[in-house]
Amino acid sequence: MFTLKRSEHNPLLSPLREHPWEAAAAFNGCPVVVGKKTYLIYRAMSEPDLLRDPHVRMSVIARASSTNGIDFEDRHVLVSPDREFDYYGCEDPRVTKLNGKYYIFYTALGGYPFSADNIKVAVAISKDLNTITEKHLVTPFNAKAMALFPDKINGKMAALITVNTDRKPSDICYVEFNNEEDIWSPDFWNEWWKNLESHKISIRRLPSDHIELGAAPVRTDKGWLVVYSHMQRYGQGDQVFGIEIVLLDLENPRHVIGRTRGPFMVPEEYYENTGQVAHVIFPTGALIEDGRLKIYYGAADTHCAVASIPLDNLMDVLTDNRRSCFKRFAGNPIISPRPGMLWETRGTLNPAAIDLGDKTHILYRAVSVDNISTVGYASSIDGLSIDERSDKPIYFPRADFESKGCEDPRIMKIGDRVFMAYTAYDGSTPRVAVSSIGTEDFLKKKWGSWSKPEIITPPSIANKDAAILPEPCKGGYMVFHRVNESVCADFVASLDFSKYKITQCIEIITPRRGMWDGGKVGISAPPIKTKMGWLLLYHGVSWSTTYRIGAVLLDLADPTIVKARTAEPLFAPKEQYECKGIVPNVVFPCGLTVRGGTAYMYYGGADQVVGVATMKMATLLKMLEV
Repeated sequence: MFTLKRSEHNPLLSPLREHPWEAAAAFNGCPVVVGKKTYLIYRAMSEPDLLRDPHVRMSVIARASSTNGIDFEDRHVLVSPDREFDYYGCEDPRVTKLNGKYYIFYTALGGYPFSADNIKVAVAISKDLNTITEKHLVTPFNAKAMALFPDKINGKMAALITVNTDRKPSDICYVEFNNEEDIWSPDFWNEWWKNLESHKISIRRLPSDHIELGAAPVRTDKGWLVVYSHMQRYGQGDQVFGIEIVLLDLENPRHVIGRTRGPFMVPEEYYENTGQVAHVIFPTGALIEDGRLKIYYGAADTHCAVASIPLDNLMDVLTDNRRSCFKRFAGNPIISPRPGMLWETRGTLNPAAIDLGDKTHILYRAVSVDNISTVGYASSIDGLSIDERSDKPIYFPRADFESKGCEDPRIMKIGDRVFMAYTAYDGSTPRVAVSSIGTEDFLKKKWGSWSKPEIITPPSIANKDAAILPEPCKGGYMVFHRVNESVCADFVASLDFSKYKITQCIEIITPRRGMWDGGKVGISAPPIKTKMGWLLLYHGVSWSTTYRIGAVLLDLADPTIVKARTAEPLFAPKEQYECKGIVPNVVFPCGLTVRGGTAYMYYGGADQVVGVATMKMATLLKMLEV
């Protein structure tokens, strides 16, 4: 798994009113490193030209330079519309250096109104990124987003190209050229088109997906990294622009070695959601620098921006390295409903866990035959196999606000007490409640010592998935909770919940629309303190209602600050006991313990059973590198 970090310097480029040719937008940049300089070749767009008929915004290809990769200056036009095939604009450059030349492929607009018949690929060639020596129309058919490989493949120049970009469905295709002139030869392309199906790289998941090449291929020891744009429900009004990566074989780029499981980046920041075209991110460049893959992209068709991924972690995902996954215990499920136990007939699920007195203590939600939830108890010496289990609930509804059940407990030891936060349900609105018990009474199983339950969230507002940060910070205690779709938090002055309640929602993480956690998010287990920060697992629900697990790293001093968030899930339903049950396709942890450098995650499977999975903490934290 891996994290993605947007640069704190974003946007790198924005429109400049003093430059009429980029007064409206400066976006879709492609980086080129020459010595100690980084050049950004980008699409610049003017305001409507009132002296030209029609009054369209005109796009040109521009160049900016930087000595630190952050501050770009010397912005000027590099490629202008001056041919019949690009008279109405030059868009979205991809640049590759090969044979001592820079090949700048771009979208050429050759007619108006714009249509599939007049949108094609062209190429401008330069030896120094200052002067264009020649320009050619490349494709005789509708296409966009073409880029050369930076090395020859099988002794030939090779490229990726997106065909039928303005006719559905689009496809990313592979092409090889015997010589340079073939690149702009109509005869070559007409012959190539006859076998179009054989050139396609099969990466579309759904017929409604729209895909388009992003950056020029980047060479690694394990294959060609290709960043591309993936658009869900394209043209349907609720479309989502995402970015994905595929790894292609070095010698046969038609062969897919691996790919990200879905979009790892969607529009989130203000500069991605506000601009010429809102809610758009579109990759057009990539390079490897200091062990990271840097992805350059257009934001809201207005700005140039960059984000980066730790390369090793990304390659683990693309090469299906199983070391980076939680490993299920072979004896799963470790807790299942027992015949004759009416209080847990309908399910044993969503377990809290804590290590105390050389044992792992597991508090699980038990659902009775009449659909009332209580809390059961089990323990394990090795953290895997169950050694002891209660024959009756250790916690059950005691107040009107929880008359229909006490659900999904999370437990935390704070001082000399064990606190349990859980969902209290009255048959109408789920809310968060808290009770506590002395640590000695907990270990002696004096369950009658639980304190009076206190409801801590406002009435008439659904609220779930609560936990308390086990150390005070910012002058109080931080309490996590979920309102609607988001993970929230608030601070209370003390743990006397008869006096202090949750009154606000400080957003910690929200759903990422179009990603695996795009439906809703909620915390899983209480956070674990590490040297890197507070490790917090969370569950994410997709639009397909599948529950998966991700992780965030919170700042130690201010846990409202998210330092890192996994771009892909750490854990997802796979086994039958996770995919089939009361609610299918659910993994739902409420407990996380650490023993001898190993993390033990306790989770509910399909709202019916309890499982456990393990991972080395070092591996888990490495995934959260930023």
